[in-house]
Amino acid sequence: MPSTPRPLRKLGFLTIGLFDEADPRRGHETTLEIIELGERLGFDSAWLRHRHLQYGISSPVAVLAAASQRTSRIELGTAVIPLGWENPLRLAEDLATVDVLSGGRLNPGVSVGPPMHFDRVKEALYPDTADAEDFGYGRARRLLDLVRGEPASGFSGTEGFEVFSDRVQPHSPGLGSRLWYGGGSLGSARWAGENGMNFLTSSVVKAEGPDGEGDFADLQLALVRAFRAAHPDGDAARVSQGLVVIPTDSATPEQRAKYEEFAARRLPRTTFPQGPARLLFAPDLVGTSAELAERLHAHAAFREIDEVAFALPFTFAPEDYVQILTDMATHLGPALGWKPGA
Repeated sequence: MPSTPRPLRKLGFLTIGLFDEADPRRGHETTLEIIELGERLGFDSAWLRHRHLQYGISSPVAVLAAASQRTSRIELGTAVIPLGWENPLRLAEDLATVDVLSGGRLNPGVSVGPPMHFDRVKEALYPDTADAEDFGYGRARRLLDLVRGEPASGFSGTEGFEVFSDRVQPHSPGLGSRLWYGGGSLGSARWAGENGMNFLTSSVVKAEGPDGEGDFADLQLALVRAFRAAHPDGDAARVSQGLVVIPTDSATPEQRAKYEEFAARRLPRTTFPQGPARLLFAPDLVGTSAELAERLHAHAAFREIDEVAFALPFTFAPEDYVQILTDMATHLGPALGWKPGA
């Protein structure tokens, strides 16, 4: 472990974008307003979580297209798009389009695996091909190749009055280097590194030790090191950490009580691996920026990364997000060595 942690170079945040079914526009508009606030505060990146058949953002790429026209500097990411719901060719077209519109600020994060509740949705999602679909790493590899400009067709040229390309259009040359893989296992970390992606590690990891147990920070550190050991860029390969971190410097007493109750309610799930997949959750961090900085500097994985996308709790009110983001940018970030973007 390094004797001192790396100074924080990039500060980002992640939000889910909830909405009321009777008024979905307001929830989406609030999400866009939060991204605009993030840019004003100097954050380096804003990330959207993906939700299908729920009251959260089902199309983050479309929302980020809107955000790209209301911001000018902040990077815009997805954390993450589950590729089991996507056609890689069509997604590659959408990602490239938004990247062009944003001026090269898109950071798409993806993951693989069968869609959640697949048995319930497969007839609607893949009525004719459900049993033949590849939900493994090959699906991500297809997306990578298409975004990076590999041929999508064996034909290019003119046919009648129309001109055809053999690769995805528009082609955004820098986008291929800004693709992220969101993973919680050693296998995912190694695959992302071997394929030259960036790596998103969140507040969930798989307990893969010989006894199925382990400290969250140590397990997350093992992912970071496995990813970089497999990546061509080695220790310079990009990793972003996504813990739930809630500074309380300017919070009201009522907000502090709500935040502490939220973290306490979720704490039991962090004491042992959950479910057949043996998922281990990180404790939510609540406190003043000075207290949070001390805890993060002691966190084994945080000490070896210099980018974060701290997750905003899903169910808080917009005014809570304003307070949390403001404290992150004005107190916590500087305490971690970060300087706001211009």
